[in-house]
Amino acid sequence: MVARIYKPARTATQSGLAKTDQWRLEFEPEAPRTVEPLMGYTSATDMAQQVRLTFATRDEAVAYAEKNGIAYQVAEAEAPKRRLAAYSDNFKFNRVGAWTH
Repeated sequence: MVARIYKPARTATQSGLAKTDQWRLEFEPEAPRTVEPLMGYTSATDMAQQVRLTFATRDEAVAYAEKNGIAYQVAEAEAPKRRLAAYSDNFKFNRVGAWTH
């Protein structure tokens, strides 16, 4: 059973950064999901897929995995590529780009 330790990215529908400062430990699925023939629901026999642990730091998550004998992989988060600019920068006199409106 292999676990993945990562820092979640912000959701695509929100502009805030809530719940992105903690590290998460999730188990990789051991068996594929199957479609239940009676109702057509997607189900899984692996209950470890439902376990999602959160930690304040990466070191705490790694220590937990090592203490409990869980094989793990750490996925480092990439810093978002953002250009911070204010709306008023569009109307500066020393603007670098061409004036388009």
